[in-house]
Amino acid sequence: MPKTLKPPAEEAEGACACGAVRIAIGVPARWAFHDHSAQARRAQGCAYVTYVGSYRSRFRFLDGEEVVTRYEHEGTTRGFCARCGTPLFMERKRAATMINLPRALFTTRTGREARYHTSLDQAPDWAYAGGKLVPLKGYPGVMWERPKPKKKRAAIDDFL
Repeated sequence: MPKTLKPPAEEAEGACACGAVRIAIGVPARWAFHDHSAQARRAQGCAYVTYVGSYRSRFRFLDGEEVVTRYEHEGTTRGFCARCGTPLFMERKRAATMINLPRALFTTRTGREARYHTSLDQAPDWAYAGGKLVPLKGYPGVMWERPKPKKKRAAIDDFL
């Protein structure tokens, strides 16, 4: 008879954009990290994705498991909501006891702060890198990075 796992005392709940798929993990999550890899960027459609990792034994579907579709590529499986397309998880064959979930799915704390970065060498040159931001006049809530002033070119007469 399979061993029945005791549910964690606290869970973090998350959902896809349309709400069809609802998930939960035991808190605290095992880890949290920012993935800058090209694969994650294409799968998520953003500069990088922040994941929280959970033991599979501490992860569960609360609703909608039947509308999850999967994509497998080179030992990695990614799950998506078949209705709205929200990325839901990423699993690796080499780490069969773990599941990584986009942090953005959760509305409550997961018990881990993302302090790790993976694949920084693959980060795109167009991604925000933490430069100084200032408000954009006339657009409340919009911040922008002012371009650096161009260096003045010395006139040819200055060298003669």
